[in-house]
Amino acid sequence: MKTSNPSNLKTRREFLEASAKIAGTGVLLSTLPISVSAYAGAAGEIKVALVGCGGRGTGAAAQAIEADSDVRLVAMADVFADRLENSYQNLSKKYEGKGKVLVNDASKFTDFDGYKKAIDMADVVILTTPPGFRPLHFEYAVQQGKHVFMEKPVATDVVGIKRVLEAGKLARKKKLNVVVGLQRHYQKNYRTVENMLKEGSLGDIVSGQVYWNSAGVWTRPRKPAQTELEYQMLNWYYFTWICGDHILEQHIHNIDVANWYIGANPVSAQGMGGRQTRTGKDHGHIFDHHFVEFVYPEGQVISSQCRHQRGCMNRVEEVFQTTKGQITVNSGNRSLIKAYNGQSILDYKGENDINPYQQEHNELFAAIKAGEHRLDNAEYGANSTMTAILGRMATYSGQQITWDEAMATDLELVPDNLSSFNDEAPILPNDDGTYPVAVPGKTRF
Repeated sequence: MKTSNPSNLKTRREFLEASAKIAGTGVLLSTLPISVSAYAGAAGEIKVALVGCGGRGTGAAAQAIEADSDVRLVAMADVFADRLENSYQNLSKKYEGKGKVLVNDASKFTDFDGYKKAIDMADVVILTTPPGFRPLHFEYAVQQGKHVFMEKPVATDVVGIKRVLEAGKLARKKKLNVVVGLQRHYQKNYRTVENMLKEGSLGDIVSGQVYWNSAGVWTRPRKPAQTELEYQMLNWYYFTWICGDHILEQHIHNIDVANWYIGANPVSAQGMGGRQTRTGKDHGHIFDHHFVEFVYPEGQVISSQCRHQRGCMNRVEEVFQTTKGQITVNSGNRSLIKAYNGQSILDYKGENDINPYQQEHNELFAAIKAGEHRLDNAEYGANSTMTAILGRMATYSGQQITWDEAMATDLELVPDNLSSFNDEAPILPNDDGTYPVAVPGKTRF
């Protein structure tokens, strides 16, 4: 079996030590002199642009505003004018009279290249459109010298991953802070376990199981006047080119924890998946379940489950077996570690811990305000996204695929030149209104 280049792999402890720095634990990677700081705005203001004004974008903008008293939202961009206006009204009402939202009609952009105009006005950019557009937007923001918060996943195809990795290198060279919305890296119960792994008190991870099993998400019915592209962009969750399938959009969180705690990317993946209950015309062409076995460089096997099926068991957490015991950790601020003899090693309940969605913004703006380059999340964000893409390739095709094989492809799902809703969509429906769906054993990765 073809394996990854050993020179690209880090030992678990080297990886975790680097992750502690990247995650913003206070270790200074380099100093950005105030004279060349990319944040400096008028009268000390930190000017922020929001690109992607849905619910997550609106929430991220509010978290940015809460992170530092000098933050000002100055520009917004979204190709759906009603989404932009709704977000603007919500934020304006929330911060009425506080001078935090300085957006006006001249700084609201709804054309397809409006992201550029918004980014050009700001010092810090929040990228929260559907993920298919993330590489394009991140690349432009870095070229323009902006600090970035971008949601996960950071791409939906291999070409996008490579663009993000290259832009990440440029961001590092320019000493720009980059945070990716894999917020478990900023959550205290996860960091507590990471520190214990790093110091060796839990031994080495030998296997694990990661889960995002739930009932699923919204659908948005087609409207008569919509073009095909407009429909897909509104119903983006159900189209692989713009969403990546739910193994990327949601389950990436759990997959990311496996990469983080093991300290490496997998060398191969094989799995299965399909559509059993979510098969309507309004469900696009993504799967409703995936099961993947990821094999890591030292032989660890992580079993990965994600499911969107109503009436089934719900479970969202990560479990790992180490040489000294079992770790269970989840986003409910709970970490439980037991030795194999049943003795409790850790029972962490962080009921009063800060919301990690807020913490990631707190650390981003603290670094920017201090003129320091502390946060460099682009690489691990890209690698965790690529791990989920590798899993999707395995479930869509039914084949075992190595990391190197996947990275050697030129898989590109997202057109770079969309200019209006009248452009042709990357995938078109069949005559009966359904969409082509991957068939394991027939679909090529």
